[in-house]
Amino acid sequence: MLKTILSIAGRPGLYRLVSQGKNMLIVESLSTGKRTPAYAHDKVISLGDIAIYTIEEDKPLSQVLEAVKARTGGQPVDVKGLGADDKVRAFFAEILPDFDQDRVYTADIKKLLNWYNQLIAAGITEFAEPEAEETAGETAE
Repeated sequence: MLKTILSIAGRPGLYRLVSQGKNMLIVESLSTGKRTPAYAHDKVISLGDIAIYTIEEDKPLSQVLEAVKARTGGQPVDVKGLGADDKVRAFFAEILPDFDQDRVYTADIKKLLNWYNQLIAAGITEFAEPEAEETAGETAE
C-alpha cells in the first residue's frame, strides 16, 4: 500500500501515484484530491522505500506505522500536544524502543507522525504489504 504513496520535496502533504507519463508522474493529493504532475527533476520518494534506523537493523516504515497504529488505537497523534522534543522522543521510544537515538532526529519523528495522521485522515489504515506478511509467516514456520 505504501509503495503508491509519495512524498515530494518542496510540496506539503502526501500524494497517491495515479499514472505515469513521459518524464513525469501524475499524483493526487491525499488531502485535497487535486491531481498534479511531478516531473523528473522533483525529488519524489515512495513511503514504501523509507526505513527508520534502529540499533540492530533498519525497520521499514510500514512496520513503524503499524506500531504507531497499535499504540494509538488507530487514532491520530496530537504532535503539537506532545510538547517538547524530549517528550516526542519519549513517545516514539514507546513505539520503537530500539530506534537509533543518534541518527533519528526529532524532526524526522514529527514528520513520521504527521504522515501517519495524513494517512489516517485519508482513510488509509493498512500499512503493511499483504504479500510481505505472508512471506514473513512462511519463514517463521
